Amino acid sequence: MTVAGIDGSMAHLSDSVFTTAIAIYALAMVGYTAEYAFSRKVRALETPRAAAPARERELVGAGGPPISPPGPSVPPAVSVPSGKRTVADRIGRWSVVLTVLGAVVHTVSIAIRAIAVDAVPWSNMYEFASVAGLIGVVAFLGVLWKAPSIRQLGAAVLLPVVVMMFLAGTVLYSQAQPLVPALQSYWLAIHVTLAAFSEGALMTSAVLTILYLVKQHVDRSSAKPGYRPGAIGNLAQRLPSAATLDKVSYRIVAFAFPLYTVGIICGAIWAEAAWGRYWGWDPKETWAFIVWVVYACYLHARATAGWRGRIAAWINVAGFAAITFNFFVVNIVVSGLHSYAGLS
Repeated sequence: MTVAGIDGSMAHLSDSVFTTAIAIYALAMVGYTAEYAFSRKVRALETPRAAAPARERELVGAGGPPISPPGPSVPPAVSVPSGKRTVADRIGRWSVVLTVLGAVVHTVSIAIRAIAVDAVPWSNMYEFASVAGLIGVVAFLGVLWKAPSIRQLGAAVLLPVVVMMFLAGTVLYSQAQPLVPALQSYWLAIHVTLAAFSEGALMTSAVLTILYLVKQHVDRSSAKPGYRPGAIGNLAQRLPSAATLDKVSYRIVAFAFPLYTVGIICGAIWAEAAWGRYWGWDPKETWAFIVWVVYACYLHARATAGWRGRIAAWINVAGFAAITFNFFVVNIVVSGLHSYAGLS
């Protein structure tokens, strides 16, 4: 049934597919967590050949078999046959398959929503959060393709995506409705698309940066005498190296920052066409500029000796905190020309 230009049946189908995508992501999270649990047990039994104690020199008697020196015998190392996949590895691979499936289903839900509203489906907080969540998952899969060692981070990456999608489908949900006159412009497809793509990728970078900070802290603490790893320490020891996490998170920001910059420029051009000025320090514009400055500082810190590492990482986290504030607080609490949250 079509009401006021909206296809209600397609909108309902989009909501159902959206919920299915959340369920698939949640199942993939369980799989990544199970991979961590099972691989922990397997690695506890494994003893790498390189780590096995060097065999002491054998004593050879004249004409007789080798004589072992006195002392306790060393048990043989327990290892998994090469080429044979462990249970943890199979679970991890299936979790990646579920993540890809979830991303496909998620994309279908967005496409159906676009058909229902006959426009690009990111004109309110619900639709924007859906698109940003999808980009966060795609960014993780893209990094995973290049760096398979981060597969066990899937649960940490999917957690904020699932939480954001849950909030989008509940407290931020908006019924499918026609675009308000101010949004009926081709600039919506350009400006908001760039913002959603860049912020979704920056979410994944923030998660990896937080894991980097945890990993580096544990690595420093483990070098101290008498160190006893707790639950967080045991988890951090299984993470990829701090250098790998730092490099991957930086590359994501280096990719997303130009998109965010172009998005702001396009927004200014749209503002001049719609309101007769390029920039008016509207709350949304102000916070978008603050976010841009923070990430510019992050990239500058990465290129400055003495600022790399922890300082730069905290700037990255601060940048995503500003994005989160801009999305939730500015959209919901502060009123301005960009008040298109769609909440009743």
